[in-house]
Amino acid sequence: MYFASDNAGPAHPRVMEALVAANNGYAMGYGADTIMDEVRAQVREIFEAPEAAVYLIINGTAANSVLLASMTQPWQTVFCSDCAHIHEDECNAPEFYTGAKLTLVPTANGKITADDLRTKILGEENRGVHGPQRGPLSITQVTEKGTIYSLEDIRALTTTAQEFGMQTHLDGARFANALIALGCTPAEMTWQAGIDTVSFGATKNGALGVEACVIFDPKIAWEFELRRKRGGHLLSKHRYLSAQMQAYLADDLWLDMARSANTRCAQLAEGLRGHEAAQMLFEPQANMIFFNMSRREHKRMLDGGAVYYVMSGDPEVGDPDEQLIGRLVCDWSMTEGGVSRFLDLLRG
Repeated sequence: MYFASDNAGPAHPRVMEALVAANNGYAMGYGADTIMDEVRAQVREIFEAPEAAVYLIINGTAANSVLLASMTQPWQTVFCSDCAHIHEDECNAPEFYTGAKLTLVPTANGKITADDLRTKILGEENRGVHGPQRGPLSITQVTEKGTIYSLEDIRALTTTAQEFGMQTHLDGARFANALIALGCTPAEMTWQAGIDTVSFGATKNGALGVEACVIFDPKIAWEFELRRKRGGHLLSKHRYLSAQMQAYLADDLWLDMARSANTRCAQLAEGLRGHEAAQMLFEPQANMIFFNMSRREHKRMLDGGAVYYVMSGDPEVGDPDEQLIGRLVCDWSMTEGGVSRFLDLLRG
């Protein structure tokens, strides 16, 4: 009954086996390993982008930060949602790497709209040398609230950004979960919809620790390489990143794992709908659920062995009837039985 985070789940055995296999003998370092050549070809094929630059990095914060730094001047501002991971959960790493500021766009159900983005854009670059200049837009797919931008949503946002000469970065920590939910191709959700760079996540979806930085604008690529090295994120024994990504993509393992996580989340959501004490805040679209429940019920669940985050208060201290927000996340390894045990406990 472990629903704290998809970061807490295990790496897939095929990923671990690939690491063991890669550990045999010698390989060139810093991304010159032969496995990386195969990974680059795999990613380009998946994204239908034969000229895309593809680089590996060890975690999502670094992927987001180095990509944004390659797209942003220090006198600019990055536009993002008011609940974006780059705003709330990366310890100002994007600001550190870019030297720029973040401008927060209000959200509804975790998503920003083209109209709200336009309003925020118009509020910047109107004070000449005294104010921040307009930099890129960054959007998150799946959002931090478990919701998903449709392809039309993405096109509307990138079109608005392009009107002002801005590029768009996609934080795809849960990229595969969104892709399964939309039933589209990676190309349709990225460059065909106007996205310029992607943090293509694998860690949350069954890898040990690797993300791919996919760059569709070749002008950004060399600067990314320099910034990755300068920032301390070019691994010497790079083959261990390459091996993970190779196994992750082989035979559509990445899609199978995301499909499993989404399916378990749908099972969980269906059970919550039948329980009066728990109200979902947003209709779950991928592998994450936010819900309201009393402190009393949260404490009962946690004491009964359920593991998840209570996001808005201490489940141990306070009014037992106060409603607190909980978050449930299904990873690839969650079983049907694990969800059933949680729902049985919920029903008391």
